[in-house]
Amino acid sequence: MPKTKTIYICDDCGAESPRWAGKCSNCGAWNTLKEMRISRALNPRSSELSIPQNLKKISLKNQKRIRTGINEFDRVVGGGIVPGSLVLLAGDPGIGKSTLLLQIAESVENSLYVSGEESIYQIKLRAERLEISENRALVLDEIDIEKIIETTKKEKPTILIIDSIQTMYDPESETSPGNVTQVKAVGLKIQQFAKISGIPVIIIGHITKSGAVAGPRTLEHLVDTVLYFEGDKYHGQRILRATKNRFGSTFESGVFEMTNRGLKEVKNPSAIFVNTETPKAPGSATTVTIEGSRPFLFEVQALCPRSVFGYAKRTASGIDLSRVQLLAAVVTENTKINLQSRDVYVNLVGGVKVREPATDLAICAALISAARRKAMPAFSAIMGEVGLTGEVREITLVEKRIIEASRQGYTRIFIPRTRKSYVSRGVKIIQLSSLKELERFLVGH
Repeated sequence: MPKTKTIYICDDCGAESPRWAGKCSNCGAWNTLKEMRISRALNPRSSELSIPQNLKKISLKNQKRIRTGINEFDRVVGGGIVPGSLVLLAGDPGIGKSTLLLQIAESVENSLYVSGEESIYQIKLRAERLEISENRALVLDEIDIEKIIETTKKEKPTILIIDSIQTMYDPESETSPGNVTQVKAVGLKIQQFAKISGIPVIIIGHITKSGAVAGPRTLEHLVDTVLYFEGDKYHGQRILRATKNRFGSTFESGVFEMTNRGLKEVKNPSAIFVNTETPKAPGSATTVTIEGSRPFLFEVQALCPRSVFGYAKRTASGIDLSRVQLLAAVVTENTKINLQSRDVYVNLVGGVKVREPATDLAICAALISAARRKAMPAFSAIMGEVGLTGEVREITLVEKRIIEASRQGYTRIFIPRTRKSYVSRGVKIIQLSSLKELERFLVGH
C-alpha cells in the first residue's frame, strides 16, 4: 500500500496547512480547514521521462494537435487541443458551456462525454434538440472520478469531456462534491491521468458571483488552458476568450451565436455588433477593437441626463465602470461639458465585454455627443486611447482597424494623430490630438 500524508485545505480561500487549526492563517476564516489525504505513491510515468533530455532531441512528430472541427474554438486554444493537456471552460450558468462541449464531442470522432449533472437520457434529449446525430460521441453519467478514469482507460477516447468538475467526487476525500477539497482532489487526479495517458481532458468549471472560477482559483493553477465563455444570456452573441494558455496565445477570441440548434460560428463578427442601416442618434459612437489578430466593430452608447439627486450616478455595461468614471472626469476637465451634475450611463451593445484602451475615445465621443445632443457624423468610426490630460494617444494596428471599418461601410474614421499617414479608398481619415479637437468637430459639423 502506498503511503499517504494528510493536509488541510481552507474551504474559503483554498490555502493549504500541514495541520488543522480553528482559523485559516491565510484568509482568517474560522472552521474552514478540511482534511485531504494525498498518496505518496511513486510517479507511474515511465523511467524515460525521469531522465533529463535536451530540447533539441525531443521530437514532436507524434504530438499533433487535435482539431475539433469548430474553427472558432480551435483558434482560441492555439490551433487545436494538445494531447495530454487539461482545458478548463468557465462561464455564467446558461451561457452555453455544455452545448459547446456537446457539439465538440460530436465533431471529434471517438469522444467521451461524461456528465455529472444530466442522465444519459437527458443528454440525448438535448442532442435531439440541437439536431446532433450522436454517431460519434460516447456518453456517460457518472460522478465517481475513479470509475471515470477506469472507463476512459478502457475506451481510450480521443478527448475526454467532464461536465462539470464541481459535481465529481473522489472516494478518498471525505467531503461532499463541489467542496474546495473535493475539487482540488479531483482536479489533481484528472491532471495526472491526462499527462500519463496523453488523452486531453476538457472540464467545465462553475464560476462565483464575482466571475472567478469556483474553487477558488484552485483549478486555474492545475490546468494548462483556461477559457471563459462570455455574453449576456438574453442576447445571442457569445465570445470565447483564453485567460491562460500554455500552448498558444491568450489574445485570440472566438465568436458564436446561440440559436435554437445550438451554437453557430460567426464568420463576420463586426456585422452582428453594429448596425449601419439605422441612423446614429446622439450618444452613439462606433469603435474598432482588436481581439487577438481580428478587428471587431462595436457600438458604444451613452446617456447623460441631469442628476435629480445630489450625487451623480455612474453605470456601465460591457465596459469597466472605473474606466468610465475616469473618462467622465477627463471629459469634464478638458472640455466645456460638466458631467459632475449629470448621471452617466454607458453601454456596449451586444451584451459582451471589452477591455481594450482603444475604446476610450469612442466612450468620450459618446459622452460628448449625448451631453451636446448632437449625433456623430453618419458612417463614422472612432478609436484611440485617452490620457488624463485629455490627449489622444496612439494605438496599435491602426491600419488593420481602418481596413475593417471601411469593409463594413464606414467612410469617416477618427484616429489618434500620428506622423504616419493612412490612406484608404473612399474613406476620410481624421486625426485627433485631444478631446478639445473632438468637441470642436462635433459642435461644428
